[in-house]
Amino acid sequence: MNKDQVKGRLEEAKGSVKEAVGKAVGSTKVQAEGAVDKAAGKTEATYGDAKDKVKTQIKKR
Repeated sequence: MNKDQVKGRLEEAKGSVKEAVGKAVGSTKVQAEGAVDKAAGKTEATYGDAKDKVKTQIKKR
């Protein structure tokens, strides 16, 4: 697992928590921020996954 995968997964988790807190307290602003954080984390994790796959394919050759 590379740093982009870890960082992305943590950001996703943070966004999920923030989104849940926003729902619980009725704050659409916090809920929206959580959704944005979650999406950004997912993007970074996906980038890390792709980077890892490329690295693996290069090692196989």
